[in-house]
Amino acid sequence: MNRLIEAVLMRAARPYFAGTRLNDALGLAREAGARGYPVTLCYWNAPDDPADKVIGNYDAVIDAIALSGLDAHMAIKVPPVAQKPELISGVLAKAREHGVPVDIDAHAPDEAEADYETAARAGPEGLGIAIPGRWANSPALADRAVELGLRVRVVKGQWDDPAAPDIDMAQGYLAVIDRLAGRCREVGVATHDTALAREAIRRLTAAGTRAELELLFGLPMDPSADIARQAGLKTRIYLAYGDAWIPYSIRSAFRHPRTLVRFATDLATGHRDGLPQPA
Repeated sequence: MNRLIEAVLMRAARPYFAGTRLNDALGLAREAGARGYPVTLCYWNAPDDPADKVIGNYDAVIDAIALSGLDAHMAIKVPPVAQKPELISGVLAKAREHGVPVDIDAHAPDEAEADYETAARAGPEGLGIAIPGRWANSPALADRAVELGLRVRVVKGQWDDPAAPDIDMAQGYLAVIDRLAGRCREVGVATHDTALAREAIRRLTAAGTRAELELLFGLPMDPSADIARQAGLKTRIYLAYGDAWIPYSIRSAFRHPRTLVRFATDLATGHRDGLPQPA
């Protein structure tokens, strides 16, 4: 039964992925660039991918960005390669050599320490980190990112905090924004919630903090991109390729009927929203 459920979730997640291959993501990245949108490229690994395969994909993304001249970041996931820190260090050194900014994606609360240890070893040049707004210690993580000199992408986050499972995600999100405003060198506002995006951007710009909006490919983008445009900010599009996984938690789906309806629709139709209108 678990394999059946996994297969169903993989099918529903496909609309949110650029494809299974790097070339699929690069095609969309070029189209986004032609419309005036920078991108973030990320390989999403399968659970059983060996570390060498994950690192190989990160190396390929760096090469592709460097050769293409795209305005692009690369996002990486530390947990799949956490047992081989020398490989992570090599990837970050190569990205720095080629001038490719790197963002460390967020995972579960108990995996955050490895992310920050990786960032501390690498140093802040060209490096960013994602902070979910739904954890009790998220403001403290924001302080830590500022101390390390990192760029920060604020996300709602997929994984609950066992210590605070009922935390209000919007309030938590803005608490992180407030902790970063006026202190962080650059903040990515990663949300499709237009009201939340508008308020986060307002608080950051009022504090003189450099900011941009970041949106996940496959979800509606134009309403949020309009908010960034009105504020004079860039919108960056997150393009994932590789092993498709559901971009929202099942627990969230059952708590929020609209998410559940969207899940069912995605599953039945394979629908996805395309790139936003030209910037």
